[in-house]
Amino acid sequence: MTSGLSGVPSLHPFGPVLLFRGVGDGQVRLAALVGYPETAPRPSLDCDTGAAAYTELLRLDGFVVARFDFALSCDATPGQYVFNGQSHAVQTRFDTDMTLAFASCNGQEHGDFDRPEPQRNAMWARLLADHARQPFALLLHGGDQIYADQDAKSHPLTEGWPDSLPRDVTAAQMLDVERCLRRAFMARYTRLFASSAFAQVCSQIPSLAMWDDHDICDGWGSLERSRTRSGIGQTLFTVAREMFLLFQHGAREADIPALFADPEGLALGWHYRLPGLDIIAPDLRSERGRRQIMGARGWAMMEGLRSGPVAEHVFMVSSVPLLGPRLSIIERIMMLIPSMQKYEDDLRDQWQSRAHRAEWQRMLSLCLEVLERSSMTVLSGEIHLATQARMTGGRRDLIQLIASGIAHDAPPQGYARALGWLAGLGEAPLPSHPIRISPLPGQTRRYVAERNYLVLHRQAGQWSAAWELESSGRTAPLAL
Repeated sequence: MTSGLSGVPSLHPFGPVLLFRGVGDGQVRLAALVGYPETAPRPSLDCDTGAAAYTELLRLDGFVVARFDFALSCDATPGQYVFNGQSHAVQTRFDTDMTLAFASCNGQEHGDFDRPEPQRNAMWARLLADHARQPFALLLHGGDQIYADQDAKSHPLTEGWPDSLPRDVTAAQMLDVERCLRRAFMARYTRLFASSAFAQVCSQIPSLAMWDDHDICDGWGSLERSRTRSGIGQTLFTVAREMFLLFQHGAREADIPALFADPEGLALGWHYRLPGLDIIAPDLRSERGRRQIMGARGWAMMEGLRSGPVAEHVFMVSSVPLLGPRLSIIERIMMLIPSMQKYEDDLRDQWQSRAHRAEWQRMLSLCLEVLERSSMTVLSGEIHLATQARMTGGRRDLIQLIASGIAHDAPPQGYARALGWLAGLGEAPLPSHPIRISPLPGQTRRYVAERNYLVLHRQAGQWSAAWELESSGRTAPLAL
């Protein structure tokens, strides 16, 4: 992974990576992200409306990251674009039956790329084969698209992060930290985007992404404020945010007002309206603290659902599961066992933490109001397991689908069984609205410890979901 220059990580040519920009006026608006050495010829992208607009986004150490902006007509399906002479088909119909994919946790904390590529990307290869049979119109990424934990420690001054921080760091040293982190993050993103199965998926299916903690570092926002508010912590967040915008949205600061709900980008939540479908993704990291999940900017976007128009169905991407077991029991136990207190940050990351109880109730109450006017499904990842949950509503129940671990190795079966036992105790943060966690169709246990992704299908206006499990295969469809 290194270039041979004192361990400097290599940057890998990649692209095109399709990014969804919206649909309207008979067109699907798209962007395509590319990366290439500055010594190579500039790539080209053409479609039926002519050559796509080219924007250079970043030039670093002889490497260029750039974006093409273009649109495809919704009249012809599939649409097509031509990148460097190679034609790519794209599903462009959003006003009729369609299929979406949802995935999360595209990596692991240590040795992510030490695994053989066919093993690491086996589920991406399967998703690609699914796409060949029934094209996906969108690929929703639910968080942890990269695991940057090792990158956060890539500089001598960050090796002890977050447990120990250097003192009296000079401005020159901090600038060196920033440069090192930027190069390390870029190397990880470009290597991921250059991997074969994932690269083929991304060149054919437009993506919409929301980040989670590992896109920054493990537990970002739930760590002690002395860590996240430090100079090192803020530099890490600044670089991770820049790289999230660049690689997951093909964006710079100037692009934020057109892509995100908060024009200043203090929260990076987004809301897209499609025919018969709203997809909304609150940012659960940018404003996170040990006693809050979202701040004023994030809540402003979500509160807009109370009075604003909503489509027949709403998908909400919550990178951290919104419906889950009673974790407050574990939190109390951990506080009594000193050796377990190091895991407190992991529980603080969850909506169900005691520290977030009131905010969790606020979000659930908001969802109940939406359910009075529309069907709503929460899509979540983060826990490296697959499951479904339901909260009793009024006219409709709130349904949550968790698909987590498309590339992360499956956790031990004991972890899944322990969570299943905890879920059996029940939880009802809102009176008269109990939460139930149930097995997937055809499964006997509440949680499945297999790598997986989710297939969402609309036929004749009715949505259904099925999980693709690495060993067990495709579940029966679940009506939403």
